[in-house]
Amino acid sequence: MIAIWVASPLWAPLGARKESAVGSTPLRPDVHDGKVVLVTGGGTGIGRAVAIDFASCGARVVVCGRRPEPLEKAAAEIEAAGGTCLAVPANIRAEGEVERVVDTALKAFGRIDVLVNNAGGQFTAPAEEITPKGWRAVHDLAVDAGWAMTREVAVRSMIPNRSGAVFFMAFSPRRGIPGMVHATTARAALENLAAGLSLEWSRYGIRTVCVAPGTIATEGLEAAYDEADRRRWEQAVPLGRLGRPEEVSGLLCFLASPGGSYITGTTITVDGGVDAWGTGHPVPALETEDAPEGAEETL
Repeated sequence: MIAIWVASPLWAPLGARKESAVGSTPLRPDVHDGKVVLVTGGGTGIGRAVAIDFASCGARVVVCGRRPEPLEKAAAEIEAAGGTCLAVPANIRAEGEVERVVDTALKAFGRIDVLVNNAGGQFTAPAEEITPKGWRAVHDLAVDAGWAMTREVAVRSMIPNRSGAVFFMAFSPRRGIPGMVHATTARAALENLAAGLSLEWSRYGIRTVCVAPGTIATEGLEAAYDEADRRRWEQAVPLGRLGRPEEVSGLLCFLASPGGSYITGTTITVDGGVDAWGTGHPVPALETEDAPEGAEETL
């Protein structure tokens, strides 16, 4: 088994793996050589990890998002480690911005091989208090802008090249969450978009996959919630901890590699077992001395 793993064209042999300032994926550092990857929401959190890991595997990366500072910081980190990254500040909800981002990427690199639709936003509110403006804000960014970016990239690069991979990031797309009906319906739409496009665009060599992360320990989550909140979330995860951004980005790097070339039209969950448990309540403590203390129901 070990010999097979070492001999794989995808994985870097343990002894030959080089240390790098960025990148955590075990994939070979040349597995994405020549590819161009566009990541929306690429300056922070999961998007930043995705950009870093693809760059560490040889891809040229374009990151876009509303705030220039985190984009430029991520790009500088990638460039300092020997990678290639272009930062394009943009509000992709605004008219003409999707086209401008794609124009910039194509002028710089000539093609786009992988699109990661990671941009999204949300707020918590009872369903009856969600205004039409609030509903549109969430759906405009996640669904409408995501679709616009996907179509633009496909029509201008992937369909002519008869090749491409599109990923939609959608936390818990199949589950209702109190106070989040506007966000969960948007996520469900992305899951169906990935499935439907796979049926239409497979003839062009384009694969579409929905990736559903669980609760991931990003800097945004750390800043917004206290230790007690994080502890309650950990109790709801069978693996007993929150996810790490690189555990999501590593999956995307694999899915975009030759090893993932037969995967399309599906949703892959990365949540530490929460989907199997099927609830946001803490996993019940096992009747052993090692059972966690203080487990209680939480929303």
